[in-house]
Amino acid sequence: MRLMPKRVKFRKSQRQKIKGNATRCNTVAFGDFGLQSLEPGWITAQQLEAGRVSASQCLPREGKLTIRVFPHKSVSSKPIETRMGKGKGEPEFWVAVVKPGTVMYEISGVGEDVAKHTFNRIAHKMPVKVRFVQRRKTI
Repeated sequence: MRLMPKRVKFRKSQRQKIKGNATRCNTVAFGDFGLQSLEPGWITAQQLEAGRVSASQCLPREGKLTIRVFPHKSVSSKPIETRMGKGKGEPEFWVAVVKPGTVMYEISGVGEDVAKHTFNRIAHKMPVKVRFVQRRKTI
């Protein structure tokens, strides 16, 4: 399962700065428990897929995993030992831009102890610090 957009308006994107906290995707919406980032950063498509695979191995059948981020940004690089100039390199991989407070994964249909164990396995695959969050209970 290759995580990348089907088509994009521009193949090569600029790096940009990651400023501020997440204003959207910052609460648990689809599940009961979530994995929230505490740092800004890029999460590659391979890291997202590694988290999904490790979660599917330790989740029971009734549990449902939702991935809330998608790698829309292309990262390009030039070959090693290439002289300066001659334009920008080709897109190498795709990343999801994550701000502090973004909920990246959600789980529903399992207990809290199973969710904590699953998110602990996913957290080892992530390049940013994360924390376990629960859905807010409404009265």
